[in-house]
Amino acid sequence: MSDSIIVKIKKMTNSLSLPTYATPASAGVDLCADLKEPWIVNPGENVKIPTGLAIELPSQQVVALVFARSGLASRHGMGLTNGVGVIDSDYRGEIQVLMHNSGPQPVIINSGDRIAQMVFMPVFRALFEVVEELQDTARGTGGFGSTGR
Repeated sequence: MSDSIIVKIKKMTNSLSLPTYATPASAGVDLCADLKEPWIVNPGENVKIPTGLAIELPSQQVVALVFARSGLASRHGMGLTNGVGVIDSDYRGEIQVLMHNSGPQPVIINSGDRIAQMVFMPVFRALFEVVEELQDTARGTGGFGSTGR
């Protein structure tokens, strides 16, 4: 089994290099802002930050997921507005990162700043089977917090 896939990438501008893995064990590649000038993201504000990149995934069995960078979240309160961005295999437009400033201070985003990380994952398509009952488990219908701390 190979641990690599080929992802075709199109640079929409000439200003940026390709996404890279920060370390050999990194799960995601860093996505950088592609801006003509610095952006100020005020507290409570949502923005759509362009990356200058578009991708072509190798098949319908692969999805690209965009996650927040923990450093931006912990230091500045910057996270993804939609939690996780989903890039479907048939999308060919520019990757844009929806970000929210939940911190108390404005945050300046410069072109080239690492703003998010993208992870490639397998996709399973569900075939739904309607049943009268589901198999019982020890947890059962226990929801939020039912398994303890």
